Amino acid sequence: MFIPGAPATGISCVKGTMSKISEVVQRARAAFNSGKTRPLQFRIQQLEALRRMIKEREKDIAGALAADLHRNEWNAYHEEIVYSLEDVEYAIKNLPKWVMDEPTEKTPQTQQDECYIHSEPLGVALVIGTWNYPFTLTIQPLVGAIAAGNAVIIKPSEVSENMANLLATIIPQYLDKDLYAVINGGVPETTELLKERFDYILYTGSTGVGKIIMTAAAKHLTPVTLELGGKSPCYVDKDCDLDVACRRIAWGKFMNAGQTCVAPDYILCDPSIQNQVVEKLKKSVKDFYGEDAKKSRDYGRIVSSRHFQRVMGLIEGQKVACGGTGDAATRYIAPTILTDVDPQSPVMQEEIFGPIMPIVCVRSLEEAIQFINQREKPLALYVFSQNDKVIKKMIAETSSGGVTANDVIIHLSVHSLPFGGVGNSGMGSYHGKHSFDTFSHRRACLVRSLVKDDPFKGRYPPSVAKMTRH
Repeated sequence: MFIPGAPATGISCVKGTMSKISEVVQRARAAFNSGKTRPLQFRIQQLEALRRMIKEREKDIAGALAADLHRNEWNAYHEEIVYSLEDVEYAIKNLPKWVMDEPTEKTPQTQQDECYIHSEPLGVALVIGTWNYPFTLTIQPLVGAIAAGNAVIIKPSEVSENMANLLATIIPQYLDKDLYAVINGGVPETTELLKERFDYILYTGSTGVGKIIMTAAAKHLTPVTLELGGKSPCYVDKDCDLDVACRRIAWGKFMNAGQTCVAPDYILCDPSIQNQVVEKLKKSVKDFYGEDAKKSRDYGRIVSSRHFQRVMGLIEGQKVACGGTGDAATRYIAPTILTDVDPQSPVMQEEIFGPIMPIVCVRSLEEAIQFINQREKPLALYVFSQNDKVIKKMIAETSSGGVTANDVIIHLSVHSLPFGGVGNSGMGSYHGKHSFDTFSHRRACLVRSLVKDDPFKGRYPPSVAKMTRH
């Protein structure tokens, strides 16, 4: 089911869409209440259909990513499609184990009973996707919701308009039309959608909108997972192979033109190695994208003119060591490195979400830890060092959604690791089994026989006759 809504501007709205939103949610709830999602076989069939969709429509998906974000086919596959494919295949393989009742430890009084946790679907889930990875950050939560047996309303981001339209077209061609519906549109449609009662909401996006989602969810006591963002720090120790470190940092920073929620947002390093870090980052950028990144088929573009203007504004007044230029017509911003950045400057006050790498100098590991802890908890944290004690200290004395040491972003690719934020960077998590658990209610179950009531007679009133003298 696809409801055409507002275009990317979110200004206009197709007549009748608002009333249809309620109808679609009610239809999904009726389909869920029919019980059709409960059998394991049905869930696997839907996941297999989703896998087929990803494989058969790979070129269409890549085309939408090219139109929205200037991704070439290789990047589209390796930065998005492959992760969704791996996620759905992992769920298909492991779902028979995940749905099994989980026996628990018993007390002395329950030795003859059955005690277990039963995972049951929550009901109708709402998945609100985002625009920077508009395919995988919509499909991966959908995988978990289907695996757990829920009906799902999917709201793609209107900013990545081509992907939003594609998902609205192809999802109904592969999945059950009543249970899994796509609603497109802008702010008016999303606002209307949030008036409906859902059993779970998973949102990926900004902290500001996350607060709006949570406020709307609170009216129905609907639980939420919020995948937000923040400024993910990257500490580079002096005891470090700077060639390897800077190559990996540059890869993670300038991928998708910096529009990655777990991209290293800024570098913390000792002033004595700042120039080396700059030169090695510049070399990596040149190796990746050539003399002019604008001509590289591997380098992305900013998603919209509004975001282009915002990101370019962050460069103003800064000491530019590399890049700093942009082209508004094509929304291109050159890979940019800023040095000796003042922690109070605008570029250090918000998540950059663009190809700008500020370097802030700190004179010790302790100062770096203090710097990180004085700010909101980030979605990711990165530390580069050949000293294991430095890595362990950084992990032990800071807080973030996730950590990768001596690389960036890669922790997201491990199915057994939960992906999620903490504090301002979000709440809840998903990926792999964690997705299944997020969209399930873990129900405590105790089953007792009606035979042999003698052991339990001591609990019944009256209590006076059973009181012992002290």
